Amino acid sequence: MEATSTTQESRGVCPHFHAAIELIGKRWTGAILCALTERPLRFGELARAVPGLSDRLLSRRLRELEDEGVVERDVEAGSPVQVTYSLTEKGAELRPAIAELRSWARRWQRAG
Repeated sequence: MEATSTTQESRGVCPHFHAAIELIGKRWTGAILCALTERPLRFGELARAVPGLSDRLLSRRLRELEDEGVVERDVEAGSPVQVTYSLTEKGAELRPAIAELRSWARRWQRAG
């Protein structure tokens, strides 16, 4: 039993887990994903849903999430052009994890 424990420790953190945490652990990314678990949102709605996030950084994070296949962008023709962001199938699979993290945060949030 001891050998198994030592072997697992020497392997370190799973590289897939590490990459996922690095992606969703970036500042503001978790909040953006949390907002999108509710429903697709337009850029302005996302900006209001995550107070304190600049438009420039929101654009950057959305681009990163698009590049990873977690968020998709739907451009509606018209004047002005309307852009809606939603979770892809890959992104939607994060819903249970985000819901659990939200519950955990509520249980352990410090009063004060």
